[in-house]
Amino acid sequence: MSGLVVFGPDGQSIGKVRDVVAGLRRDRHPPRVLGIVVEVATHRRIFVPMLRVTGIESNAVLLSTGSVNMRRFHQRPNEVLVLGQLLDARVTLLPSGRSAVLVDAALEQQRNREWQLGKVAVQVRSGPLGRKGPIQVLAWDQVAGPATAQLTEQPQEVNELLSVLDEMRAVDVASALHDLPEKRRYEVAEALDDERLADVVEELPEEDQKDLVAHLDEDRVADLLEAMNPDDAADLLAELTEPDKERLLNLMAPEESEPVKRLLAYSADTAGGLMTSEPVVLAPDATVAEALARVRNVELPVALASMVFVCRPPSETPTGPYLGCVHIQRLLREPPSNLVAGAVDTDLASLPSGAKLAEITRYFAAYNLVCGPVLDDQEHLLGAVTVDDVLDHLLPENWREGGLPDAGTPDFEPDTDGEHA
Repeated sequence: MSGLVVFGPDGQSIGKVRDVVAGLRRDRHPPRVLGIVVEVATHRRIFVPMLRVTGIESNAVLLSTGSVNMRRFHQRPNEVLVLGQLLDARVTLLPSGRSAVLVDAALEQQRNREWQLGKVAVQVRSGPLGRKGPIQVLAWDQVAGPATAQLTEQPQEVNELLSVLDEMRAVDVASALHDLPEKRRYEVAEALDDERLADVVEELPEEDQKDLVAHLDEDRVADLLEAMNPDDAADLLAELTEPDKERLLNLMAPEESEPVKRLLAYSADTAGGLMTSEPVVLAPDATVAEALARVRNVELPVALASMVFVCRPPSETPTGPYLGCVHIQRLLREPPSNLVAGAVDTDLASLPSGAKLAEITRYFAAYNLVCGPVLDDQEHLLGAVTVDDVLDHLLPENWREGGLPDAGTPDFEPDTDGEHA
């Protein structure tokens, strides 16, 4: 069900399924499915009761008419997230007593229209290397556990949950981590590789970022900062105390920490504080083919790929004298063998490093840009500001937590029946 599109009664897409909420029981009866967690367009996660679900198909979940609470979902103490917490939980097979890992669960609708987790898929892991046995599908009463205490206290594997998160964009993984219980959030963060975790951390709210930094080992945090974009790493370090900041900068490789230190020297609300120090920079004798090859890099953010900057050596920021920029539309119209120097736009205004947010916003609006150069007083390129960095500072502080207006949200009435907070 993870990632299935959720449609309202009028056929309008509401969002995507991100988890299923169930209530564990003290007896051996299967857990009752309480509802689904749906991620709407603003990345806010809301709770939709199972009574609103009229059908679960291979490619969609269908809802009936009725009120749905559009406030952010908050997990209650007696609830468990099937994807976020049940997956990878340790269970005991009955009557053999063998230990196994829960790798999936099946939702079944009963005659009274209630849903429950009637069956589970489990896999025995044996030996010191955790050799995997065949997957078995069993009824819920054929396994013992998991209990709520186990899910909130004992360590769990993360293999199955990571396989689900691996198919999601970094911003969606960040939203999922934000909503996971603290213990589970740490387990997932520790299991992600540096590059993937860096992409996710860049999308987390500031408080979640600082929380992860406080939990992870300092050497791992230094590796994480090295994998992040320099401007995002600088933003994160700026939120820490001076001793912590200096200690982490010293743990980073010098070639990785230097651009971050330069960015930290600027105020956060200026072009220098907003810019990235790693735009696409080419020498004037580079060919159009070389420029197109650079902007085709799949790891390059879309905004930075919109233009290349032409400078005399050195090409690392701060560069030699800045000559101008070439827009990607112009590159696509030029013969590949031509030099970029012949396509340079020398008329586009640049931003001084001290430009304030209001000035930067007017600049982007006036020139219809998604990326703009930042120069020092000697006309050397220091970096580039992208529109996403501008928006990040214009939006409310809690926008990553779903703190946006619900413009464009499907027309559901607020839920006032108290089914879920």
